[in-house]
Amino acid sequence: MPSKTIPRQPGPLIVVPKIPTANLTSAHTSAMRQILLSTAKILVSAALLYLALRKVDVSDLVSRLGFTSVGWIALAVAVTLLQVLVSALRWREISADCGAPLSVALAVRYCMIGSFFNQTLPSSIGGDAMRLWLVGRGPSGWRAAAYSIFVDRAIGLTALAVLIVASLPWSYRLIGDPQGRLALLFVDFAALAAAGGFLLLGRLHWPWLSNIRAVKHLRTCSVITNHAIFNRERWWKIASLSLLIHILAVVVAWCVVRAIAAPILFSEIFLLVPPVMLITMLPISIAGWGVREASMALAFGYAGLATSEGINVALLYGAVFFVVGALGGLVWIFSVERAEKGPASIELTK
Repeated sequence: MPSKTIPRQPGPLIVVPKIPTANLTSAHTSAMRQILLSTAKILVSAALLYLALRKVDVSDLVSRLGFTSVGWIALAVAVTLLQVLVSALRWREISADCGAPLSVALAVRYCMIGSFFNQTLPSSIGGDAMRLWLVGRGPSGWRAAAYSIFVDRAIGLTALAVLIVASLPWSYRLIGDPQGRLALLFVDFAALAAAGGFLLLGRLHWPWLSNIRAVKHLRTCSVITNHAIFNRERWWKIASLSLLIHILAVVVAWCVVRAIAAPILFSEIFLLVPPVMLITMLPISIAGWGVREASMALAFGYAGLATSEGINVALLYGAVFFVVGALGGLVWIFSVERAEKGPASIELTK
């Protein structure tokens, strides 16, 4: 029998959206750039840590940690948590000027979550990115959130540079090495020049500055920073909180020194730690690891102290912040923000 040909019924029409090739290329390039940057930071941390640990007897360091050390380390963790609280209070003051008001509880929670991402993301500013997302997804918007984070960082950098300049006469007595003095001057005045130029930008009234998008936003941040620093009613509060944050960092380092009974005076720690903190702020490593140890070793060497002790202090100092970051991770796990869409999900749904 001849076979019958059954005509095919047309199926439902499926429309496949076309994704512009330019967008795919741009996204691929951006992703590759992030991967390469993260890889570079991992390599920097690994290389610097390797060079630093070559000068340290790890078994000797562990043997110096006893029952008394636990108390000093616990005190260091408590002081670091206090530093997070003070940082949150300063950020709350600044965010209000940026149009992103925060309650004390919310600011503290976001700063704790930020401390966790500072330790887990391949950058020393990973926590800032997370705080930006946490605030930006709210009613304040991304612009106000970005302004609050940037201004907070700028004020912290300015306060740290001023603190180092104010202590220069004593630092010069401690650091007799000419190269060490030159390095200290270069790092500090480079930070001061950056802070001064940033503040000056907010006082310039040139119309053409508003025509450049990036400069326009930077100038807005500068205006907000000038208002926060030079406000007659609130400047003392911002200044006090900023200086207290850095002093608490010195106290944390001092607790670490006492934990291993290192032959170092508090005055020496007070003069050496702030410049190291300034260098560690550079986003070229993972949570400052490697950069902090190498910088502390150089600072101790220039001051005539044992470089191995500087590395020991830096390692335990980083460990304290790692513990606080782990506590911040617990805050993140049990937070309501984690149950909602994360930054990656938002990026994919755009």
